[in-house]
Amino acid sequence: MAGATLADALEAFGRPTNEPPRHPVLQGEAGTLITFGLPERSGELRYTGVWVGPKETRFLDPAPVATGAAAAHGLTGPSARLFDLFLNASRVYLERVEEVDERLAEVQQKGRTVPLSDVWSLGRRDAVIRAQIGRALVGLAECGGRLTTVFPGFPAALPAVAGELERVQQLASAVQQSLSDLILLRNAEEANRIGEATNELAKISNRIAALANTSNIRMLGITYIALVLGLVSAAVLIPNTAATILGMPSAAWVPGLWVDVILLLLIVVPIALIFSRSWVKTILGSLSDSELRVIEGIRDLPELDPDVPPPRRGRR
Repeated sequence: MAGATLADALEAFGRPTNEPPRHPVLQGEAGTLITFGLPERSGELRYTGVWVGPKETRFLDPAPVATGAAAAHGLTGPSARLFDLFLNASRVYLERVEEVDERLAEVQQKGRTVPLSDVWSLGRRDAVIRAQIGRALVGLAECGGRLTTVFPGFPAALPAVAGELERVQQLASAVQQSLSDLILLRNAEEANRIGEATNELAKISNRIAALANTSNIRMLGITYIALVLGLVSAAVLIPNTAATILGMPSAAWVPGLWVDVILLLLIVVPIALIFSRSWVKTILGSLSDSELRVIEGIRDLPELDPDVPPPRRGRR
């Protein structure tokens, strides 16, 4: 029984030679092809299996290493090589699962210093191992069922090698569960940290909003006071302008009595018109509150102190 490469087998079955088969068992005119992957330490998959053709049975390169365990079940020839194939596969799977388990123990000891991406990488590696163990179990069942005439005596030895693969599969599932628990724990820690940061941002945002509201209130007080000063300035500016005009030499012809009457009217009428408005009365009624807001705003300025009068500058 000469060996065959995976590419040769796939070409005989009319499959692309550069892509591994998606199904563990392929059937066609070329016979039956059983394949499964063996993960390397580097993470790559090396596919192996057996090709049962119409005329001969060929094991894919590299050929299975003889373990001597097949003799204990009375297997010889192709049956012994098939037994060694699956037994070697279970040993490789066990080594890879133990490597993942050792790495998991290191990650658990280091805690949050290990990036979460490394934990995800271990989970994906363990998932690949479990998937290939499943493929091997499917191929094993095929060899112990329909192909019993090709591998005589193998069905009696099948439970032994199937038990080895199932034990490794259970170990891989336990490691996967530990990885899932660790990922959930890390996600919970990250969620708590993000929640704490969110709460702090909310506090800062509320503080900023409170300061903005206070600033708006103080600015409104300043606006009210500025408006009152503007109204007073308007009431004073009108008679002052009239007095300036009537005091010019060109207005000497205006009798003094009329000048007094005009000035009196220009003083009384603007004041009456301006300060009789209801909205002006409302502003004047709340002027003390506005003054208080202005004083609070000035106190917040480190350069000014409303309680200390500004220094007087002497004449030079």
